[in-house]
Amino acid sequence: MVIVALLFLQELLPLIPSVELIILLFALIILLAVIASGIRIVPEYQRVVVFRLGRVIAVKGPGLIFLVPFIDRGIVVDLREQYIEVTRQTCITKDNAPVDIDFLIYFRVVDPRRSVLEVSDFRGAAIGIATTTLRAVVGDIDLDQVLARREYINEVLRTKLDEVTARWGVKVTAVEIREILPPRAVQEAMIKQMSAERNRRAMVTEAEGKKEAAIRVAEGEKEAAILKAEGEKQSRILRAEGDKQAAILRAEGIATALKMINDTARTLDNRTLLLQYLEALKDVASAPSTKIVLPMELFKLITPLEKISKLVSPKETEQR
Repeated sequence: MVIVALLFLQELLPLIPSVELIILLFALIILLAVIASGIRIVPEYQRVVVFRLGRVIAVKGPGLIFLVPFIDRGIVVDLREQYIEVTRQTCITKDNAPVDIDFLIYFRVVDPRRSVLEVSDFRGAAIGIATTTLRAVVGDIDLDQVLARREYINEVLRTKLDEVTARWGVKVTAVEIREILPPRAVQEAMIKQMSAERNRRAMVTEAEGKKEAAIRVAEGEKEAAILKAEGEKQSRILRAEGDKQAAILRAEGIATALKMINDTARTLDNRTLLLQYLEALKDVASAPSTKIVLPMELFKLITPLEKISKLVSPKETEQR
């Protein structure tokens, strides 16, 4: 626009006297400066709340916007997520233990108009609400719960802040406790407790290891005993099978021998039996013992000898 104005003045230069030309030039420059002051480029992450003579008329952006000079006033509002760092706050727990807590508040503007009209210093107001809410929450729980329930405290703080800041057009997205410092005596007690807990875990782990080792050894011995018993059982079965086969073979042999003896005995007469008896008596007589004990059954065996002797004696008499 300034270049166009200069080219236009250059065309009018031969037609206008020098003094009037200077005045016109100054007036044009002032006009261009005033117009340029009302032109703004708003980024995507910002909005401009426009006040005209003290009244909000619009929320403009992003892109190129124009504000009437000396009449409109624009307040830039950042829509990006931002954070507030709350310095260390000393709170008293339910069991009267002082703790120091510092945390961060994350928020973003969702309504630029209300964020400008409803609150003058959002950061200061948010810090004030957060600290008072924090003291109220910590005062209702014990020290152990403060140290263990950090997520609970974060959620309560976020909910309370979000309820208040909603009317300001601001959304609290998260509250994160950064550090909790209990008293020094409590810290020393916690260190001792941690050391004792680690020793306990080490002892439990060692005991579990010994138990596991004993169980594995017992299982190994059990499996070995089972395998040994199975082996002995199998060995006994095999020996029994062998004895059975041997007994069967011996019985078959004895049966065969008895059968042969029986077949042979059928062909023998009384004289052959008598000779066998005599041979048996001869063997008995040849024993070194001075006494001979004869069973009663032996006399029954001698009875056939008498019959044979009676048969033999007449024949010998006749021959004589």
